[in-house]
Amino acid sequence: MAHSVTDKSIQNLISASKSLRLNLQKSQGLGLALEKAGSRFEEINQRLPSLEAAVRPIRAEKEALAAVGGHINRAVGPAAAVLKVFDAVHGLEKSLLSDPRSDLPGYLSVLKRLEEALRFLGNNCGLAIEWLEGIVEYLEDNAVADERYLSNLKKSLKSLGELQSDEGKAYLDGGLLEAALDKLENEFRRLLTEHSVPLPMSSSSSLGEQACIAPSPLPVMVIQKLQAIIGRMISNNRLEKCISIYVEVRSSNVRASLQALNLDYLEISIAEFNDVQSIEGYIAQWGRHLEFAVKHLFEAEYKLCNDVFERIGLDVWMGCFAKIAAQAGILAFLQFGKTVTDSKKDPIKLLKLLDIFASLNKLRLDFNRLFGGGACVEIQNLTRDLIKSVIDGAAEIFWELLLQVKLQRQNPPPPDGSVPKLVSFITDYCNKLLGDDYKPILTQVLIIHRSWKHEKFQEKLLINEVLEIAKAIEQNLEAWIKAYSDPSKVDFNLSLGHFFAMNNHWHLYRSLKGTKLGALLGDRWLREHEESKGYYAELFLRESWGKLPSHLSREGLILFSGGRATARDLVKKRLKTFNEAFDEMYKRQSNWIVSDKDLREKTCQLIVQAVVPVYRSYMQNYGPLVEQDASSSKYAKYSVQTLEKMLMSLFQPKPLRYGSFKGRQLSGNFNNGVKDLRRTTSAAV
Repeated sequence: MAHSVTDKSIQNLISASKSLRLNLQKSQGLGLALEKAGSRFEEINQRLPSLEAAVRPIRAEKEALAAVGGHINRAVGPAAAVLKVFDAVHGLEKSLLSDPRSDLPGYLSVLKRLEEALRFLGNNCGLAIEWLEGIVEYLEDNAVADERYLSNLKKSLKSLGELQSDEGKAYLDGGLLEAALDKLENEFRRLLTEHSVPLPMSSSSSLGEQACIAPSPLPVMVIQKLQAIIGRMISNNRLEKCISIYVEVRSSNVRASLQALNLDYLEISIAEFNDVQSIEGYIAQWGRHLEFAVKHLFEAEYKLCNDVFERIGLDVWMGCFAKIAAQAGILAFLQFGKTVTDSKKDPIKLLKLLDIFASLNKLRLDFNRLFGGGACVEIQNLTRDLIKSVIDGAAEIFWELLLQVKLQRQNPPPPDGSVPKLVSFITDYCNKLLGDDYKPILTQVLIIHRSWKHEKFQEKLLINEVLEIAKAIEQNLEAWIKAYSDPSKVDFNLSLGHFFAMNNHWHLYRSLKGTKLGALLGDRWLREHEESKGYYAELFLRESWGKLPSHLSREGLILFSGGRATARDLVKKRLKTFNEAFDEMYKRQSNWIVSDKDLREKTCQLIVQAVVPVYRSYMQNYGPLVEQDASSSKYAKYSVQTLEKMLMSLFQPKPLRYGSFKGRQLSGNFNNGVKDLRRTTSAAV
C-alpha cells in the first residue's frame, strides 16, 4: 500500500517537471518573439514622422495643397540658378590655381568671369533665400510640412543669410578669389623684379657723358601687363598692395644703381669732419651725383610711374613716385647739403656753398617738375630749407670777410719772411669770386638774400667789397713790414723786413696781373707793387749779403819780399771773419722762404753776383798764401763752386702743408664779438 503511494508521487513530480520545462521553452520563444517585435516597433516609430509628413498634405486644406506647387517652383528657380553659378565657380578653380605667367590674358579673363559669378551670387543669393523663406513660411502656416523638417530648413536658411554679410561673401567661392589675387600679386612682383635692372655705369667720371634723360626702364609689353593686373586689383580693392610692391621693387632698383657711385659720404655727420675742406672733394662729387640721380634715375622713374599708373589718376602715380624718390635716396642728398651748411663757418666754405647753390640752381626746373606735386611735400621742404641755409650762409660769410681780414692785422708777421697764408689765400680767393665760375652765382645769391630783406642789390656792391678786401690786405702788409722794422719789437729784423716786403709785393703783382681783380685794381696799382718789390730787393741785398764783400778787403796785402808772413796772417784773419759772417747769415736765412720760383732764382742770382765774384777774385789772388798752410781748410773753408751752390739753394719752400690763415688762437668769437670764420685747416700754401 505504501509502495503504490510513493510511485504515484514520483509520477506526479515527473509530470510537473515536464510541464515546467515545456512552459520555459514557450516563455523563451515568446521572449524572442517579443524582442523581434520590439525592433520592428522601433523601426516603425522612426518611420512614423516621415510617414506622418508624407500624409500631412493629405490632411491639409485642398486650396493650400493646390497652391503649394507654384510657391515651390518660384522658390526653386532662383535657387537652381544660384547653384548652377556655384558649379561654374568650381569649374574655374583649376584655371585660377595655375600660374598666370604662361597665359596672363587668359588668366585675367577667367578671373573676370569669377568676379562676375561672385557678383551674381552676391546679388542673387539673397533673392533666392527670400523665396525659400517664403515657401517655408507658407508650408508652416498651412501645416503642409513637418515641424522638424521646417526647423532644419530654417537653420539652413539662417546660415545662408549670414553668408550674405560683407564678411560672409568672402566664403562664397571658398577663398578662390583671394588665392587668385595672391597669384596676380606675385606675378606683378615677378614682372617688375625680372625687368628692373640697375643702370650700368662704367665709372663715376663718365657720368656727364651719358644722355641727360634715360629711356623708360621697362618694355612696353611689360607695362601693358602691369596695367592689366592693376585693373583687376582695383576691381578687388587691392590697389594699395600693388603700389606697395611697385615702390619696394623700383626704389630698390634705384638704390642699386646709386650704389655703384659709392655714396657713403652722404651719411657723414657734422661730428665726423672738422671743416669743409675735409669733405670738399665730396661736395664736388655730390653735385655730379645729384645731377645724375635726377636726370637719369628719378626722371626715368617719374616717366615710368606715369606710364604704369596714368589710367588711375595724377594723385596716385605722383604719390607713388614721391615714395620711390624718398626711399631711393633723394632725401640723403638733401641732408648732406644741409650738413655742409650747418658745419663751422670759414672763408673757403663760401665757395663750397656757391657750388651747392649752382648744382641746385642747375636742377631747379627738374626739381620743380619732378617734385612739385603735393605728394612730395617732404622733399620740397628739405629743398627749401637747404637753399635758404646756403644763401644765408654764403651771404653772411661774404659780408664778414673784410672784417676777418682786418682782424688778422694784429697778428705778428711770419718769422720766415714768406707770403702769409692770409695774403696768398685771399688773393686767390677774391680772383675766384670775381671769375666767370663764381661771380654770377655769388651775384645771384646776394640778389636773393637782399630781396628777402626787401633791399636792392647792385653789382658795384660786390666789386667794391672785393676791392676793399684787397686794400685791407695792403694795409696788413704795411703793418707787418713796420713790425719787422720796429726796434721795440721782439722780432725786429730790418733785413727780414725788406725780404718780407720784396716777397709780398712781388706776390701781389705776380698773382694779380692778368686777373679780374688785377684789372679792377688797375695797371698803376700793379706797377707800384712791382716797383716796390725791386726797391725792397735792393734794400735786402744791401743790408745783408751786400755787406759780406767788405770782409775781403785787400788793404795791406801788397806782396813783397819779407812781408809774406804778415800778408798771410791778414788773409787768414779776413777769411775767418768772412766765413763767420757767411755762416751766420746763411744759417739764419736758410729758413727764409720765397715761394715764387722766378723770384727765388732771381734773388739767389743777385746774391751770387754780389758775393761770389769778389770771393773768387780774392781766393785767386790770396788763396795760395793760406792753401799751403797746415790749417788751410780752416780758412779756405769753401770753394767757389760750393759757395755758389749753397747760395743758389736758399729760400726753398718747405714741403706743402695745409692750413688757412691763422691768427690768435681764439675759439668762438673774436674779442670784439665778431664770429671767427677761420679754419683749422684750409688751402695749401
